[in-house]
Amino acid sequence: MEKEWKKLLQIFWTFFKIGPVTFGGGFAMIPLIEKEVVDKKNWLKSEDITDVFVLAQSVPGAVAINSATFIGKRIGGTRGAIAAMLGVSLPTFLIVLTLGSLYSLFQSNPKVVAAFLSIRASIVALIVYAAIKTGKTAIVDKSTFALMVAGIPVLFFIHPILAIVSGALAGIVITTVKEKLGCKVNFDKKKETQVNDNDFFMGSGI
Repeated sequence: MEKEWKKLLQIFWTFFKIGPVTFGGGFAMIPLIEKEVVDKKNWLKSEDITDVFVLAQSVPGAVAINSATFIGKRIGGTRGAIAAMLGVSLPTFLIVLTLGSLYSLFQSNPKVVAAFLSIRASIVALIVYAAIKTGKTAIVDKSTFALMVAGIPVLFFIHPILAIVSGALAGIVITTVKEKLGCKVNFDKKKETQVNDNDFFMGSGI
């Protein structure tokens, strides 16, 4: 029991630290979550984080809170989901409450305006970095690359939820067609690389 509460406290504290520095919302959380949950704690794999963010965007609500809740659920069950949700929400709530009281007093201050301008630029960098990290696990072959390229301009005209559903349907159709044509379907880029390496060594007699 004590071990379980200790893990719940770790989940809460991990997301409590992430919450205050995730300017720009859920997408800015990706590199921070990956560093804490994957690299430091070894709770999940990078591929799992990608799946969680896809799922978090496909349901109503804030991406940051949805992602934290899903990750907490996978790590510590229902209690883990609650701990992660509270951890990521509480610091932001307290900060917004404080800033809401003070912003009207300092919103015209040139230094405050300059600070928020710099924060916006930093957000863009975080989102681009998150996109690159996600792309490394999400783009596994030519078909997924083509979906990504086609999806970027499409997002200017349709709702993101519709884009996600369309992508899922396209993935099912592409996989079905590949299987009927007898083509090999790869779902993991790392496995694909490993298979190619093994084929090379076997073919060379090493």
